Amino acid sequence: MKDNFSHQSANYANYRPQYPKAIFDEIKKHLNGTENAWDCATGNGQVAKELSKFFDDIKATDISENQLKQAPKLSNISYSIQPAENVDFPDQFFDLISVAQAIHWFDFDRFYAEVKRTLKPDGILAILGYSLFRSNPETNKIIDHFYYNVIGPYWDEERKYLDDAYTSIAFPFKEIVTPKVNFREEWEFERLIGYLKTWSAVKHFSDKNGFNPVDDIYDDLKESFGDQNSIEFPIIFRIGKLF
Repeated sequence: MKDNFSHQSANYANYRPQYPKAIFDEIKKHLNGTENAWDCATGNGQVAKELSKFFDDIKATDISENQLKQAPKLSNISYSIQPAENVDFPDQFFDLISVAQAIHWFDFDRFYAEVKRTLKPDGILAILGYSLFRSNPETNKIIDHFYYNVIGPYWDEERKYLDDAYTSIAFPFKEIVTPKVNFREEWEFERLIGYLKTWSAVKHFSDKNGFNPVDDIYDDLKESFGDQNSIEFPIIFRIGKLF
């Protein structure tokens, strides 16, 4: 698994979008127990924090120590540095395994083997993510050109899985139909800029070219977006159970 985010873990925690309450309400509907959850590739712990509101105990793992340093310290969350494909948890232990904005980095076969080993027979796997955001038409035009043409060649190959909303990822589980959910929020302009600077392709571009490409679109974005505007993320949401 690649680690593209340790270098700016604080910015990742500050600027990345949250998952809406509707996601967790839907997860609750399909749970058969709330004893143990595993939030895999937890990053800054944003999903683990939400799960802690209704689970007795959460095991939250990541390969990035810097990311885990940004995570909330709560009594029912235990953090550990472990790769998704090889964890030390017991067999048939978890009521829920969640992965948010990360499964595209995994070795799918090895991760799914760990899911099938550690998930309870009636447990569920929840895969979350979000696609390219939308705003007003002029902002969308600028972002689309930036995303596809300016930094497009600098995205890791795995980004394609997010672009197709995880539909091309193998999912060897009994899938449960989930509702369509969007995250919509008012953002200040500086948060938008901060979020764009967390993109891994921006980092790759900067490393190769010696400057941050976000700076080149700053003025145009400022004019189109204004001091504050709406942002909407299409949420990727898949739930599965063991066959």
